[in-house]
Amino acid sequence: MTTPSPSSNSMLRTSLQTYRSAIRTFASSPSNFQILKSLPSSSQRPAPKTLYILDSSFNPPTLAHLRIAKTALLSDPNPAPTTKRLLLLLATQNADKAPKPAAFEQRLVMMEIFAASVLSETAQQLEGLGIDIGVTKLPYFADKAKSIEDSGLYPDSTQQVHLLGYDTLTRLLATKYYPPTHTLQPLHPFLEKHRLLVTYRADDDWGTRDEQDEYLKDIEDGKRDGDAAKREWVSEGRIRMVEERKEGEAIISSTRVREAAKKGDSEALEKLVTKGVGDWVLEESLYSDD
Repeated sequence: MTTPSPSSNSMLRTSLQTYRSAIRTFASSPSNFQILKSLPSSSQRPAPKTLYILDSSFNPPTLAHLRIAKTALLSDPNPAPTTKRLLLLLATQNADKAPKPAAFEQRLVMMEIFAASVLSETAQQLEGLGIDIGVTKLPYFADKAKSIEDSGLYPDSTQQVHLLGYDTLTRLLATKYYPPTHTLQPLHPFLEKHRLLVTYRADDDWGTRDEQDEYLKDIEDGKRDGDAAKREWVSEGRIRMVEERKEGEAIISSTRVREAAKKGDSEALEKLVTKGVGDWVLEESLYSDD
């Protein structure tokens, strides 16, 4: 990997300081959601009909994140590209404590580098696409969705499409997270308006693709009616499974990236993160003490 140019480095270091200050301000503010930067930079953002939300710790952003974003943006049967927008969302719970292993401002810089890669790789198919980099203090999907709606930063008619992995879906639909009734009733307003695009998890911990499909089929067949799951979540495509990687491709995880970074293994990083993110990770010696 090559080292970023001095001009690029200078701009990113300016962004680093800006994000550090913005995180402190956000932590002490009453806001639960805020957009810190939009790409491409423009004084006027087109109003989207569909807002794709990639909500992650971005510690760091990986090629798996890139595939998820591209799969959603390029394959989801929705309106013209100019009515789509991508939100990269970072949760900053306990923002007054030092996050590990990479500080929030470092993750936000990597998200900015990552966003530029998404724009570059989708430019021909999605002319006019915009990307927002945002932060939230809220832990749960439904609460995050409501705070985004209430922010006034997007039209009321905007449909949110949350991009997540199968493992996250099982947590989202686990009744233990919804006291005191321990049913999925709190998700009804969220899934009446918004959608989930869920990528398969191709590892032994989460079962085969057929088993993951069966999880949704149980909802559609009414086997989780007692949990207040709605059959139309599946039958109407409010929850839809999509492929995230091709057969034979390596499984990418943030842990593998951090291990490669700790060793300074640039060749391994090239297979796990975008070039820009990899350059920044090495330049800043991120994860060297992980």
